[in-house]
Amino acid sequence: MNPKQFLIIAGAAQVLLSLVGFLRVFGPETTPFFWLDNGQNVVHLWLGLGALAMVFIPALNSVVAPHYKSLVVAGGVMALSVAAYGFLVADAPPLNTFGLANLENPSDNLLHLIFGAWALLAAFGPSTRPKPAG
Repeated sequence: MNPKQFLIIAGAAQVLLSLVGFLRVFGPETTPFFWLDNGQNVVHLWLGLGALAMVFIPALNSVVAPHYKSLVVAGGVMALSVAAYGFLVADAPPLNTFGLANLENPSDNLLHLIFGAWALLAAFGPSTRPKPAG
């Protein structure tokens, strides 16, 4: 997977995750092991829409395309940082981190860890593009 493919797939996943969160499919009462608050839903929606816009809006794509790898690395480092912080405050009483998100949920922290590792793998791992013959 290359950075552009990551932006498309992860961007769509972020939008879907936010919509599921806004619809309250998961909540502290029904699924205490995993739920997203409105702050997280807003952040996930904007990150997802931003990733998709970078790829699919021609005027934006022409400026951003040379920087896909750097942007994916930055997103991966951000997700891993949020995961690390979340694991550090996992045993804390419920709190609203930075006024944005509830990060003491271990499943949510695992999700950030997976997205962060996936982003770095897309940026630095082997590409899925076939190598030229000869």
